[in-house]
Amino acid sequence: MELKLHTFDLPLKHTFTITHESRDVQPTLIVELSWHGKSGFGEATETPYYGVTMAKMKSQIESIIDLLPHDILPHPSDFWAMMSKTLLDEHPFALCALDVAYWDLWGKTHNKPLYEIWDLDISNNPITDYTIGIDTVEKMVAKMQETPFPLYKIKLGTDEDLEIVEALRRETDAIFRVDANTAWTPEQTIYFAPELAKLGVEFIEQPLKADNWEGMKRVFKESTLPIIADESCILESDVEKCAGYFHGINIKLMKCGGITPALRMIKKARTLGLKVMVGCMTESTIGCSAIAQLLPLLDYVDMDGCLLVDDQISTGITIDFGVVSYANLPGTGASLL
Repeated sequence: MELKLHTFDLPLKHTFTITHESRDVQPTLIVELSWHGKSGFGEATETPYYGVTMAKMKSQIESIIDLLPHDILPHPSDFWAMMSKTLLDEHPFALCALDVAYWDLWGKTHNKPLYEIWDLDISNNPITDYTIGIDTVEKMVAKMQETPFPLYKIKLGTDEDLEIVEALRRETDAIFRVDANTAWTPEQTIYFAPELAKLGVEFIEQPLKADNWEGMKRVFKESTLPIIADESCILESDVEKCAGYFHGINIKLMKCGGITPALRMIKKARTLGLKVMVGCMTESTIGCSAIAQLLPLLDYVDMDGCLLVDDQISTGITIDFGVVSYANLPGTGASLL
């Protein structure tokens, strides 16, 4: 098996601001695994907030080159188990890129999209939202006008959060989701919830600090809107912790280590009665095409990364007014240009 690493700086269409950071460019790493003339592609983005740098990811992946299969292709779950022994101790972004590339290669060697390999029905997939980052109200409205969508995810965490949602509601009848990115207190969340519900908000994502479990217990009991975990649900072991504290979880492939653990997290969440969402990390079409394979298993999806960047490096899924269309190709259907 041959491994190649490709690095790119993806320009963002607008400055992207959340409570943790602002950025205009998204550095991304594409892993390419090749076997008998076929190549699989996976992606991981540089994310300083989580201590994930390009140099660190490349070093991690280069450390496992000697462990790559030579004679036969093991099942992807077995491949992930082998790679995770070395790569799971740190933030598993690099592990995700490897895992997705391998699943893509696996699908291509079997000449089927991954959703067919998993025997999933794609006829009733959820639509994706489109994210509006923190900005002035005027610029947030302009972003919505530039990209009309039936479903928006609104980033919050300011001193005027309710006023922002009220202003945006005057401009569209789209469904809203709000993401406070850990910026609120329990009291704010409980107060905001009924007001946001009146404004057509579907749910609140990660209002409190990730380790504020006592506060989340109270919010879970008293909020009039469902609460979805993000920063509180990173790895497989976090899913069970969220039961009784959140109504659902947002799984990020890069944070958990790829498709393989995400499939297990989805299954575990279902047994616990949790809603399931998969989110993105502002990646290219390669990363979003991997998420698309999981759509039939999800209640909600936030896979607009390839719409937020100027993606001139990859092809795969397309998104039209929230509806995701597949490339009708094996694996994830994604490839580098």
